[in-house]
Amino acid sequence: MKIIIVKDEKAMSNEAARIIGRRIIEKPDIVLGLATGGTPVATYKNLIRYYEEGLLSFKKVTSFNLDEYIGLDAKSPMSYVHFMQDKLFSKVDMDEKKWFIPQGICENTEKECLDYEKKIKNAGGIDLQLLGIGVNAHIGFNEPGTDFGSRTQIVDLTQETIESNARYFNSKEEVPTQAISMGLRTIMEAKEILLLANGASKAEAIKHTVEGPITPDVPASVLQLHPNVTIIIDEEAAKELNK
Repeated sequence: MKIIIVKDEKAMSNEAARIIGRRIIEKPDIVLGLATGGTPVATYKNLIRYYEEGLLSFKKVTSFNLDEYIGLDAKSPMSYVHFMQDKLFSKVDMDEKKWFIPQGICENTEKECLDYEKKIKNAGGIDLQLLGIGVNAHIGFNEPGTDFGSRTQIVDLTQETIESNARYFNSKEEVPTQAISMGLRTIMEAKEILLLANGASKAEAIKHTVEGPITPDVPASVLQLHPNVTIIIDEEAAKELNK
């Protein structure tokens, strides 16, 4: 596990974009695992800038997003489909047939989970998985207690996560209580993992992830078992670590 501590969110996002950009140049048909939420937004902005400057092309890139809320249509402004189109896909030369996000509304949600796993497998697996982390150390929507052997599945969101995500909705009551999320085993099968965190609110989660015991109570702690993980954090998120 490689830990990179930088000054602030801007430096974190710059370094993350450099790593992702380098991987795309090295393998133009790379399979990326992508994340939503506030943490990766500036990283996506940097990748868009690289594209606009002619440094990167996303034409051959395939991507799989970590999760989607159950009950939100893809056209909903709160859906992760809308988020990714707004923050990245519509601003680069991404082939719309090559990006995949679980469907929040479908006839059979359990089948959607199984089909998503098959799509990842058929694509050859994820080369680089981008992650954020919740204040309770969840990755994807894998809340504390999630089995390390889990695959893409229906998950119940904790009250803590619902309250944290309420800032993206008009009220806490509008936040869905369930989601489809890649499981921890699915995430761990990525060839390389890049986790980003910034701000003091993530400091405790980072400490437990990096230095604590490997336990389902801290979902991100499973990353200690992965052979190729890079964690980029700012000084605030790193303040609880033993220096």
